[in-house]
Amino acid sequence: MPKFKTHRASAKRFKKTASGALKRGHAYTSHRFHGKTKKQRRQLRKSALVSHSDMKRIRQMLSQMK
Repeated sequence: MPKFKTHRASAKRFKKTASGALKRGHAYTSHRFHGKTKKQRRQLRKSALVSHSDMKRIRQMLSQMK
């Protein structure tokens, strides 16, 4: 049976926390900041946790990630 491989694009986008949760970055942070408020830009800088409903699918893609 073949080995499972880590989905490399996902590995670059998600980090595993000490408790096993997955951190992710926010969307809408690459350009066009003039249309966003200062508060929105400040809040988008922070990382967020992956939602529970997406966790199983993403963990499967990151199966070999330590």
